[in-house]
Amino acid sequence: MTMARDNFSKLLAVTPAASPLSFALNTRRCLPLSLGPGVDALEGTDPADAAAFHRWILRRLRAANADFAAGGYGEDRALYRMSDLYGTGSEEPRTIHLGLDLWLSAGTVVHAVLPGVVHSTRDNKEFGDYGPTVIFEHEIGGYRFHTLYGHLSRQSLQLCKRGREVAIGEPIGWLGQPHENVGWAPHLHFQIIRELDGREGDYPGVCRASEKATWLARCPDPNLLLRIDALKKPVRRSRAAAAPKKRAGTGG
Repeated sequence: MTMARDNFSKLLAVTPAASPLSFALNTRRCLPLSLGPGVDALEGTDPADAAAFHRWILRRLRAANADFAAGGYGEDRALYRMSDLYGTGSEEPRTIHLGLDLWLSAGTVVHAVLPGVVHSTRDNKEFGDYGPTVIFEHEIGGYRFHTLYGHLSRQSLQLCKRGREVAIGEPIGWLGQPHENVGWAPHLHFQIIRELDGREGDYPGVCRASEKATWLARCPDPNLLLRIDALKKPVRRSRAAAAPKKRAGTGG
């Protein structure tokens, strides 16, 4: 099973994929955006106030001279405390983010990252949820899997009817306004899902910290497809590899 997951990740990394936006992601400046784990991650901004949250993101973009912000895969985020959707009472809350977020303005056109078929759609209306959501089914290299696009506009659900075939790079919708994506500042939640387990139009995008390894295995890193350079971890060279070789006969 582990080997199968490794092979699947390797396949994703070499599969031709399009940008979910109208520009190639590495042609514009990306701000890697962290939203956790501390409660002060938003510098005092209330995440439940979508307008204030969006203004905070815009300030960060201007300060970094960036065109868009992205990040969040596997990130522990305290901000989910804003909604009972992620846990109440004494139960362990869900705080680990399973997708990758792209933060841009509402109305931004969203494109299909891969060719596929619309599996299901739903307007997930509970506060703090995805809002309008589209799930695509793909079959590549013998693997059948799904991708989820969350926080879209309601008009996107009219564009993406069940069974619709989409080509790579084809427009599939628009980013929703806060009132459409149930309280969030405008952004795209993009997630890769190995198995839907019978779900339609919805799939957990956040898990408990104690179950992190299991859920990240179910939902591989979306940057395997998006390939945003600013989010790639630098390759660490070993000390032996990094040290210059001595020339023979030159001594110590």
